[in-house]
Amino acid sequence: MTMRIDDFKTALVQGGARPNLFRVNMSFPNLTIQGNANTPFGAADAEPLSSFMIKAAQIPGRTINPIMVPFRGRMLKVTGDTIYEDWSLEVTNDNNFAVRNAFERWQEAINGGVTNVSQYGADAARFDTYTADAEVEQLGRNGEVIKRYIIKGAWPSSVDSIQLSYDASDDIETFGVMLSYQWWETDTTVEAGARTNSDVTTPSI
Repeated sequence: MTMRIDDFKTALVQGGARPNLFRVNMSFPNLTIQGNANTPFGAADAEPLSSFMIKAAQIPGRTINPIMVPFRGRMLKVTGDTIYEDWSLEVTNDNNFAVRNAFERWQEAINGGVTNVSQYGADAARFDTYTADAEVEQLGRNGEVIKRYIIKGAWPSSVDSIQLSYDASDDIETFGVMLSYQWWETDTTVEAGARTNSDVTTPSI
């Protein structure tokens, strides 16, 4: 195995991926809340803002749980079920509350705070009425997309509180959002293999 720093430098393509070079594209369900027919969750304002205001996210992981099968004092590990942990975001709050309003309306449509029922009416039981897809993109040093993950069937399980204080100065409000989702896809998975994104580039060594 090489000990040369020059070999490592060559292998570290374009200086390595940077955690602060990313973009989240958040979409919201294309349905309206009753009484707000012209405001589909505020998506018209929130969707373009989301790529700027979502200040922290993660490239999602995946866990395949092992099933332990005993055999004569040993344990055979066989593959069990796949688990996708919830996906968390940290959002910078703009002065219009556009992104927060969109998440709050999304939750309200799923289960009304006053009515305790879904505002989707007869469509409430349909899975695709209250879920949406999101994307998290790893960007290269020149702003190009070098990797994209599609978060499938997401919905906001929690929208965090915002702490207020007279003592807070020189700061901008942020809040967390937790999204439950079904699975993720990318250009290296079987599910997304037929939909490889043409604008995702892979730098060569």
